[in-house]
Amino acid sequence: MIKKSALVTGASRGIGRGIAIELARAGYRVAINYAGNAEAAAEALELVKGAGGEGFIVQGDVSVAADRERLVAETVQQFGRIDLLVNNAGVAPKVRADLLDAGEESFDRLFNINLKGPYFLTQLVAKQMLSQGTDEEGFRGRIVNITSISVYTASINRGDYCMVKAGLAMMTKLFADRLANDGINVYEIRPGVIATDMTGAVKEKYDKLILQDERGITPIRRWGKPEDIGRAVRAIAEDRFPFTTGTAFDVDGGFHLQRL
Repeated sequence: MIKKSALVTGASRGIGRGIAIELARAGYRVAINYAGNAEAAAEALELVKGAGGEGFIVQGDVSVAADRERLVAETVQQFGRIDLLVNNAGVAPKVRADLLDAGEESFDRLFNINLKGPYFLTQLVAKQMLSQGTDEEGFRGRIVNITSISVYTASINRGDYCMVKAGLAMMTKLFADRLANDGINVYEIRPGVIATDMTGAVKEKYDKLILQDERGITPIRRWGKPEDIGRAVRAIAEDRFPFTTGTAFDVDGGFHLQRL
């Protein structure tokens, strides 16, 4: 049986790396996309191999149309098909600015990388999946969008980030509706506070909110780990939810609960 294959954007480190490793453990061949850190991508590939998987590294900026086309072409060239797309690549604002002071440059940067890029990459991959035969479960593919608790949580010092993540949530619903009848299911995973280099700058703040306050902002009182998100993606990749599409999975330690 031919092993299934996945394209994971932003897979060189953080959440993306955790996803790539878990997919390798599930027997997937993994295209490890990175934008600029070749050394981190090489480390991720070694970890994928160490987990028993196969993979290759593909450089590309998802905000650039030519790069998106190359990501798809190289993945198909290597693996013959794409069974799973994970839209994980994303950036945070370089400076957390008050809503009344935030500038267009940051907004455009986040929009292009976090929303426009995944939107048009999904369009390309969906067309590739439609050209493929179905697998043994009758599916042509699966698509997973990694969003955030910022989909519904207002952070007035990073409004651009919240807005593009909310847009990605709607994108999930749109593609889920369009592709369901074609054997392609689409999902959203909403990470909570995850320990990565992206959250390193606010570690002290979240240590206090999660661990030191009397109740903490999450019922499960610890930081999330990249492998927590990876395991959620793996469950989708292993067809644990065949009668589900357009669904958002909260992987956030219970942050989404409204508690008194």
